[in-house]
Amino acid sequence: MGASALMSERQRKSPLLSCESKKGGAAVDRSLRPALIVSEHTVSEYSTGLHHLLAGLADESIPTTLVCPPGCDVDSIVPPAVELIRHPAFDLPLLWRQNRGKLTERLGKFGPTVLHCLCESKAKLAGQLARQLDLPYVLAVNSLQKRWRRLAVSSRHLARIIAPAESITANIAELYPKFAGRIERINIGTFVSETASCFRRPGRLTSVVTAHPQGDVRAFKCLLGAVRRLVIEGYEFMLVVIAARRVGASARQANRAERKLRKLLADLDLSQVVVSVPAGIPRRPVLAAGDIFILAHPGATFNPLLLEAMSVGSAVAGCKGGVDDLIIEGVTSVVFDPNDQISIKTGLQRLFDRPEFARQLARNAQQYLRENHTVSGMVSAVLQTYQAAQKQFKR
Repeated sequence: MGASALMSERQRKSPLLSCESKKGGAAVDRSLRPALIVSEHTVSEYSTGLHHLLAGLADESIPTTLVCPPGCDVDSIVPPAVELIRHPAFDLPLLWRQNRGKLTERLGKFGPTVLHCLCESKAKLAGQLARQLDLPYVLAVNSLQKRWRRLAVSSRHLARIIAPAESITANIAELYPKFAGRIERINIGTFVSETASCFRRPGRLTSVVTAHPQGDVRAFKCLLGAVRRLVIEGYEFMLVVIAARRVGASARQANRAERKLRKLLADLDLSQVVVSVPAGIPRRPVLAAGDIFILAHPGATFNPLLLEAMSVGSAVAGCKGGVDDLIIEGVTSVVFDPNDQISIKTGLQRLFDRPEFARQLARNAQQYLRENHTVSGMVSAVLQTYQAAQKQFKR
């Protein structure tokens, strides 16, 4: 989705940044020059949200640079107006000092006014760059933090911590009470389909989509056990399994995970019912072709796949626990116990047996996203955060 589509979405749904001065609000600070720092994980898992953010900044004529690892394929993500800096420039561990110097030099030429680190794994780098360049920085935290593994932050230069879910902001406030006043929730934006994909074409074989982490087949056994029970009882459907994108995983590891899944499917006599989809293919078309999306197990990280499944209008069957802000029982999803085959089976039966109920859940979820997860709202909130960070640092 390009910048022109973003503008049409803004004009259609809400008068935002370009109209703020007309409403009496603050206009966009055109002196903003953000430098965004991402990891392989960001590009892999949050590519859609990252593209929307970069397109939004370009749409507002905000000069932007993106710092990303050299191996990341970002051609379809980064708009032409965004400057790209690859770091490290030399992929050799002994040249870390030269790499850091080259990165600082490139950033110095760009002249950023604020740094935005989009992954916890790059928090230390962001803090070091902020001190070197004497700049404020914003840190995005997308997962629940553990007490024994502390975030590397620069107290003076860290202006804001932003998170995409209330569960994460509460977790950070508890673990980092001295930063409580700097924590802010900014929902990840998405474009919501006009219609729901759930049971859109009566008479078509039901399609169910889910995802599982590569190499962790054990966590998948309960779900597949429930699927087997449904098949035995005569339910006809296809289960599409999207392989997780594991950053740094080798081809051998991916093949090993695929073999484990195939063996489990053969043992359960589900090989004709379940289709595995490689991690690298675009995920939204796969989700849009599905009627139901299953969140098979709770996660400690905000799940962008669940967000996209809701945006295309899939009915969601999921579980509570972890970062579960999007799972609202009876409103946006049905809820089951991920460790209980009968509970999973019962939850799916509610959707199979009551197609209109399933479609209503899908429409509810879409409306929830329209009200809380717009792309324009995300871009507006991020820009306001940049401005607040600059003002706070100048005091």
